[in-house]
Amino acid sequence: MVKLSLEGVGAAYGARRILSDVSTPVFKGSEVIAVVGPNAAGKSTLFKRIAGLVDGPGEVRIEGARRGMDGICYMPQDSVATARLTVYESVLLARKQRQPTWTVHEDDLALIDTVMASIGIGELAFRHLDELSGGQRQLVSIAQTLAREPEIMLMDEPTSALDMRRQFQVLGFIRNIAKARGMIVLIALHDLNQALRFADQVLVIADGTARASGPCEDVITGQMLREVYRIEARVERCSMGARHVIVDGALHDLAVA
Repeated sequence: MVKLSLEGVGAAYGARRILSDVSTPVFKGSEVIAVVGPNAAGKSTLFKRIAGLVDGPGEVRIEGARRGMDGICYMPQDSVATARLTVYESVLLARKQRQPTWTVHEDDLALIDTVMASIGIGELAFRHLDELSGGQRQLVSIAQTLAREPEIMLMDEPTSALDMRRQFQVLGFIRNIAKARGMIVLIALHDLNQALRFADQVLVIADGTARASGPCEDVITGQMLREVYRIEARVERCSMGARHVIVDGALHDLAVA
């Protein structure tokens, strides 16, 4: 089983410190971990640090991964491709990039068909990337990431451009495929209700450090929302048993210049 943990991880751009002393419990295969926190908290930098795209102190510990660092796939917020490729070609290219041979096999094509159909973009297969809407391009980026069959998947706000139906469809598929493949999925989300619905664990990043981590019901609390997000809110259980956040108001009004 693949495992991931962070010990004292930091990162900086030049003299500007972005992350400092981020440590986590051990995340295990089949878990979906929601990474939450305010804007500019350091979530994107954390993903880049885990993926080895930026340097810094501390240790990213990976155990049980068959491909080591090659088993990590990072999907950034802005992954706009400019090449004149069709959707199908771009997903196929993403799959073959991490394989030792460029020979295309039947199982490659079958997996791509399954992934594209599962997130609802099968009908876009022969459309060119520059013909797509922002939401469609985001779905293609998700398909490209999944087609690589990662062991650890880092997804930075993968549903930000999607409507509500697509968000639920994609997040449900990601959760199911994480369970089926034994992947670790770290997914940055702003919607805490989505985190409560789809994630097993949550990692709260604020001011460049880890403020809390653990099961969603233990971490997403009124106290955390007050301290990290500066809002008065409560977490309640609805009649169907699901937990959801109810916001009563901001602690401080935004100043208007």
